[in-house]
Amino acid sequence: MRIRPRTRAVGQGPRRALPAAVALLLLAPVYACDVELSRPGATTTWPAAEIRHWQWQWQLSGVLDPAVPADVFLLDPVTTTTAQTAELRDHDRDRRLICQVHVGSVLPADPDAARFPVRVQGMPADRPQSRWLDVRQWDTLRPVLADRFRLCRGKGFAAVAIADADAYAHRSGFPLDFDHQLRFNRNLAELARSLDLSPGLVNAVPQVAALAPDFDFAVNEECVRLGQCEKLLPFAEAGKPVFHVEYTGSTDDFCVTTVGYGFASIRKQRSLDAWRQSCPAP
Repeated sequence: MRIRPRTRAVGQGPRRALPAAVALLLLAPVYACDVELSRPGATTTWPAAEIRHWQWQWQLSGVLDPAVPADVFLLDPVTTTTAQTAELRDHDRDRRLICQVHVGSVLPADPDAARFPVRVQGMPADRPQSRWLDVRQWDTLRPVLADRFRLCRGKGFAAVAIADADAYAHRSGFPLDFDHQLRFNRNLAELARSLDLSPGLVNAVPQVAALAPDFDFAVNEECVRLGQCEKLLPFAEAGKPVFHVEYTGSTDDFCVTTVGYGFASIRKQRSLDAWRQSCPAP
C-alpha cells in the first residue's frame, strides 16, 4: 500500500531522517521466523467515556489516506509500512492503530505460507485461494501466528484484530466444534496480550457472548443487514468498542440503530479502500 502525499505540513519544522534502526526494520522480511521486532509504545487502551465519540477507518486496499478524520485505523500489517504508521501517529489526534491478522486461514501468497504444514491446511476458506487451518493444532500454529503479531508491533501497531476466527462454522475439512474454536480464540487473545497487543475479535458473532470478557473490542461487518446487532451488545455493555461497517444502505437509516447501541459505524465499499461515510458522533 502506498501512502498519499500530504497536502499540508503537520507540526513545525522539517521532518527528520528516519533513524537507521527504523530503516533496517523496513527491510526486514515480513512474517519472519524467530525475528523479534521492536515494540514501540504501550498496549492500546479503550477509555469507555470516549468510545461513543470515536470515528474509525478500515482500509486494506488502495492508497492509504492519512487525512481521513478518524481516531482509529484498521490496516493490513504486511502492506502497511513503519513510515506509514509513524505518519498516522504524527498527527494532533490521539490515534489508535489496529492491524488485521488472519488467524484461521492461509493464502499461498502469504509470506509465511510455507511454515504451515500441509496436515493443518484444510478446505478452501472465504478468501480466494485460501485454506482453513486446523485450530486444534495450537502448538503448531502458535509460533507462526506469534510472528504475525510481532510484525504488527514492529510496524507500530498496538492492537490486533483477529479475522477468520470461525473455522468451526464452515466446511473446514476438520472435525471442529464450538469448543475447539473457543479455546483457540482465547489462546489468541492471551498470545496478543503477552506481546503487548490489545486483542479484538472480527465477526465470529456466535461466540461474542463467550469471548467478550477475553477481547478488548469487536469489529463487525453488516450486523444491520444480517439482523445481528443485538448479539454484539456484550461488548458495548461492558464499555468496549464495537467498530461496525455496512456495505449497503444509507447511513441515514442504519446509524439510527447502531449509534443507539453505542457502536462506531461507517459505510464502506467491499474493497475496503479509502472511501467511507461515517455516522455522526452522538
